[in-house]
Amino acid sequence: MLTLFFSPGACSTASHIGIEETGAPYVEKPTLLPKGEQKTEAYLKINPRGKVPSLSVDGRIITENTAILTYLAKTFPQANLLPADLVGEAHCIGAMAWFSNIVHPSYQRYMRPERFAEGEAAQATVKDMGRKSFWANLQEINSLLEGKEWMMGKQYTVVDCYGLVFYGWGVRSEFPMKELAAYTAWKDRMLKRPAVMKILQSEQNVLVKAA
Repeated sequence: MLTLFFSPGACSTASHIGIEETGAPYVEKPTLLPKGEQKTEAYLKINPRGKVPSLSVDGRIITENTAILTYLAKTFPQANLLPADLVGEAHCIGAMAWFSNIVHPSYQRYMRPERFAEGEAAQATVKDMGRKSFWANLQEINSLLEGKEWMMGKQYTVVDCYGLVFYGWGVRSEFPMKELAAYTAWKDRMLKRPAVMKILQSEQNVLVKAA
């Protein structure tokens, strides 16, 4: 049995979309970050880092979007969420690692500068740099999508599940997302996918409200 621990609107939306795209049965376990539920004793037994997402596979826990999405794609190959060739698969994993290691932290610095510096002046600098870095990353995603149907080209993959998170965060934080024409057109294609729309509606995602 698969059980997904997630918080609506967090980066865990990527894994939530991914597991829905597989068509496999699973149990949803909302773990609400605004309420601090990721820090409860019960959840810390699942993921000692106190973060979402976490995926329980018959009691064995997988953490981090990159790992969860790769596991889901390889476990349910009929969903065709990864390229069949190893180089293509590696490109997908590399893109997700970039999302996790670079894009996500830039947004964290903008939204939670107190985690990275002490004192108002230092935090203001971190916040400003975070905003600039996140916008630059969004622009890079836009450039990567130019001339493509999906993130990795013609094939829809788990990278697309992950990439939607950052478009949503951009909208939520009032970045000028419509300036990113390729990214916006891709977002519109994403919203036409039944699995994507189902998860966005269930999480009451800003992209559904903004659509």
